[in-house]
Amino acid sequence: MEHNKKHKERNKGGRPKKETAEKLSYRISVKMAAADYFRLMTQAHEAGVSPSEYMRECYRNGHVKERLSKEHAGYIRQLCGMANNLNQLAHKANAGGFHDEKWDCKVAVARIHELLNKIGI
Repeated sequence: MEHNKKHKERNKGGRPKKETAEKLSYRISVKMAAADYFRLMTQAHEAGVSPSEYMRECYRNGHVKERLSKEHAGYIRQLCGMANNLNQLAHKANAGGFHDEKWDCKVAVARIHELLNKIGI
């Protein structure tokens, strides 16, 4: 009897079971015109999600948040590099006087402003 009890308590591994509220157990069929269908497929592809997930997000939030494009991800990496450069310039300015680093700071700020305009912020 004790042997069976230990056997039941043992962790079998694997992913834990989803709760009833988390399961996707209901299916809804929707008829669409060709234009609507292709628009849905295009928007889901641009957002980087499946059409079903796109529709669920639309229902939950009223909109779907688009994933970062490779172009925007590149801009963000450039911004991170510029932020590091600006921090180094600020450190130099604090250590050796502000007049020597004034021009470098202006250039860095102008490049950051240019990238922010490209991203659309």
